[in-house]
Amino acid sequence: MLVIGHADVEHLLGGGNERVLDLVRAAYRRHDAGESAVPHSVFLRFPGDDVNRVIGLPAYLGGERPVAGMKWIASFPGNPASGLERASAGILLNSMNTGHPVALIEGARISAKRTAASAAVAAQALVGEPPSGAALIGCGVINFEVFRFLTTVFPGLAELTVFDTDPARAARFAERCSENGLKVRIADTIGDAMAAHSLTSIATTATTPHLDLSRCRPGAVVLHVSLRDLTAEAILGARNVVDDADHVCRERTSLHLAEQQVGHRDFIDAPIGALLRGTATLTRDPAEVLVFSPFGLGALDMALAAHVHDEAVRQGRGARFDGFLPGPWESTEGTA
Repeated sequence: MLVIGHADVEHLLGGGNERVLDLVRAAYRRHDAGESAVPHSVFLRFPGDDVNRVIGLPAYLGGERPVAGMKWIASFPGNPASGLERASAGILLNSMNTGHPVALIEGARISAKRTAASAAVAAQALVGEPPSGAALIGCGVINFEVFRFLTTVFPGLAELTVFDTDPARAARFAERCSENGLKVRIADTIGDAMAAHSLTSIATTATTPHLDLSRCRPGAVVLHVSLRDLTAEAILGARNVVDDADHVCRERTSLHLAEQQVGHRDFIDAPIGALLRGTATLTRDPAEVLVFSPFGLGALDMALAAHVHDEAVRQGRGARFDGFLPGPWESTEGTA
């Protein structure tokens, strides 16, 4: 068993934004082509606790380097007040030959990067002219990674508008982003942030819808990463792209609530994998707002985890733990 901790994951993924984007694009295409298996994620909640949860995402991704495993990720929104990150995770990879567990990988950084990279991949595929600015609503780990990946796919990005319900967090976030040479403004209200640019990323800890799209610019693209901010009416009034309709229309996401309201999913226009493969097209009215809502497929985690594992083996990183499983044994059954 190879154990790959946080520092090694950071090293193996740090500075490799283009590689991560390529892995995410390929995973989306393979998922759309039927080369993946992504059972519904399992949500572990606790009696009397409506805030904290642990989610299990099993997945298989085919291709030249098949991989299977499980991400087990906890979300405890109160952690930042104690100086801890909201999310913590482990990813267990299984051998495709024996089924044996072969690696345990720190997964929160992988999860953040695949989430942000998926948003950037969608933005690149869905916007028209490359934007000169973007709005980030929710000043946490995910949107900082979104910022980094957006500057990779849109190198001309020069302005940011940020908003958070915690002004101090917004100020710290803005300072970090401005270190990259961008002009960063802190919006007074969430509506002001929505109106500031034609591209917006929403990554908050909201559990119930609180936001419409009335302040968006005509033709804006909204990366609805946190899935539960927009009202059902906002979803129904927009064009919608998802990663997988069966996954995103559950667990009281905004799209799930929209489906419950109208009794169908016809408001979903296309999956991102089909758009990337060219098996679906999306014709837009220039005034329509387009929302991308990714549930977060475990296949993306597997793609990045396999890359981290293979690079760790190649570079001699991680800690090997022998004796986790029993060794080979000879059958004691007799032969006739």
